[in-house]
Amino acid sequence: MRVWLNGAMVDGDAARVSVFDHGFTVGDGVFETTKVVAGVPFALTRHLTRLAASAEAMGLPPPDAATVREAVGRVVQQLEGRPGRVRVTYTAGEAPLGSGRGDAAPTLVVAASAMTPWPDTESVVLVPWVRNERSAVAGVKTTSYGDNVVALAHARAHGAGEAIFANTVGELCEGTGTNVFVVHDGVVRTPPLSSGCLAGVTRALLLAWCPEIREERLTPADLASAEEVFLTSSTRDVQGVHSVDGRRPGGDAAPAPGPITMSAASVFAEKAAINPDPS
Repeated sequence: MRVWLNGAMVDGDAARVSVFDHGFTVGDGVFETTKVVAGVPFALTRHLTRLAASAEAMGLPPPDAATVREAVGRVVQQLEGRPGRVRVTYTAGEAPLGSGRGDAAPTLVVAASAMTPWPDTESVVLVPWVRNERSAVAGVKTTSYGDNVVALAHARAHGAGEAIFANTVGELCEGTGTNVFVVHDGVVRTPPLSSGCLAGVTRALLLAWCPEIREERLTPADLASAEEVFLTSSTRDVQGVHSVDGRRPGGDAAPAPGPITMSAASVFAEKAAINPDPS
């Protein structure tokens, strides 16, 4: 696959970023990933809006939206209609070693790859580490994913496919790359952005399309006692959870995904099929 690197399409094997790039040395960058369906990246406008917001939060100059759109279009063509994903990575560019930035131009990399669909359901575990809802980068989609790497490795070592974080005050927050929803007595709830979770694009669309879903402060106990649990992300859409810390939500005989999860997934799929770039 060829990738877009700083204004040019280059072979993936030949693409090179400086070892002094601040995104490489200290994770000083932001990114977006979205699925590609029939050659069209889903909700691209929302993703580019969040990319710009993340860059602003990091103190980076805004990426040129037209350039990013052109790059996305170029790399997506290589999928030739196959399901895939596209990732836009935007960093501070070359800088001295250490936390301080230099005066180099930012680095922009856009790449696409084929994607295998996620399974219908996932297993999750609550990890012993927390999100800092008061962090300078809380809710910002940065390339600093060390916490997520460690947490996901912990989850997989415990037989699960996703890790769930609480925050510093003991509230339920998010997964390593997902937002989390719980169902009690037929009511769907998800942590508010004040918990420190990412403002997920799929999360936002589901809240708009299913206005009965509530944003409420939740705890790990709410996750453990839920009758249904599901995850959302830009590549998973709405994905049921069949195991939380080894327990099946709703009991051993409960279906997974459950009926409310399936209803939410159906609404999302129907709305997304109508408009691949919803405002």
